[in-house]
Amino acid sequence: MKTIRYVLTTLLFLTQVAPVFAEKISLRDLSAYLNGIKTAQFEFSQINGDGSISEGKIYIKRPGRMRFEYNPPNNALVLASAGRLAIFDDKGNQDPVIYPLKRTPLAIILAKDIDLASSPMVVGHKADGAVTVVSVEDPGHPDQGRVDFVFIGPDPVLRQWVVSDASGGSTTMILGDFQTGMALGSSLFNITHNTNSRRD
Repeated sequence: MKTIRYVLTTLLFLTQVAPVFAEKISLRDLSAYLNGIKTAQFEFSQINGDGSISEGKIYIKRPGRMRFEYNPPNNALVLASAGRLAIFDDKGNQDPVIYPLKRTPLAIILAKDIDLASSPMVVGHKADGAVTVVSVEDPGHPDQGRVDFVFIGPDPVLRQWVVSDASGGSTTMILGDFQTGMALGSSLFNITHNTNSRRD
């Protein structure tokens, strides 16, 4: 019940602030905001395509590292590290599926020097009422879907993103308040270490 209330409150806030923050945040300002995040952790609520809600925590260590850790009973795990994106399924007893990180939209926010204005992966940039939306997809593989990163302003804050697949389905991830500047151990993001841990 707490999760549903949080999701509804966040969505209501995004609609109510529209008259105040109607102007689009520039790609330059969004890039500066993202470049300022070196390490971060925050909780998320994920609205899945079937309407169910999953929760967990995200850890970021730029450049190149990210961890999506889902709360029990969901045992799924997603890691970005060493130029790869590893997806561990909910069963927890198989090796992960591996993708090149550079072919995923996450690469754009994990880059060493983020420059949204010059990235070929940015295919959209618009103001939508309360928010600024940056749409990202791999131009060489548009069939792999798109991610819409949603920022509120006037000082940029990444508040959610929406993953849309080629079949028309979507998953929305609503982000909690960021904690930044903490030390994060490398083992959190190490794909081999986490693979071995899940086998034990």
